[in-house]
Amino acid sequence: MKHYPLVLVLSLLYPLARGAETAETGEASARAMQSSAPGTAVLLLPGPHPAPKPVVAPKPPASQEAKPATPAPEPAEGPIYFPKLIGTWKLPDARRSLGEPIHQRPSLNSDKTVNGRIYAFPDPTKRYKEVELEFAQDGGVLRAVFMYPAQMTWNECRRLWGMNVNATEAGKGRTFYSYNNRHLDVLVDPDGKVISLGLY
Repeated sequence: MKHYPLVLVLSLLYPLARGAETAETGEASARAMQSSAPGTAVLLLPGPHPAPKPVVAPKPPASQEAKPATPAPEPAEGPIYFPKLIGTWKLPDARRSLGEPIHQRPSLNSDKTVNGRIYAFPDPTKRYKEVELEFAQDGGVLRAVFMYPAQMTWNECRRLWGMNVNATEAGKGRTFYSYNNRHLDVLVDPDGKVISLGLY
């Protein structure tokens, strides 16, 4: 009979339509399209949903951090901190770490000719009245440091650095101690109080 193909197609559609009625989402599980040929129908079954594409977060641009300044010394570390910078620091390095100098003066040779410049900075540790940095005229690198303690005695120096020194009279009752095992000179007044520390 001419109607058999249509009956067969409708018999296939019936269970699919029953399944669509019982689905919670209400989505149709089959669709029938009438073809252009008389007495026939085309059955289209739904395929699986495509998996969603993973979303990749954009990579943040690399940040460029400014080079930090050399940190200021901790309390009582000045005689250890500053010698490491001799021969490497220049005046801009000192300004970045210690701020602006409070005063300056020329550095002189024994014949009174200028061979450098000495800049005084406030001591960030407050242990010293001020810190003087001597920069060479040629090249501008740090070559010596002079520190003026607020309160320090020669006995403290002996406990910290020992007694491997050469002692020289410096006039007005003062004594100049030069250490043999470290780059350190100590000028002491007649009462045993430290006037200055010289690091080189």
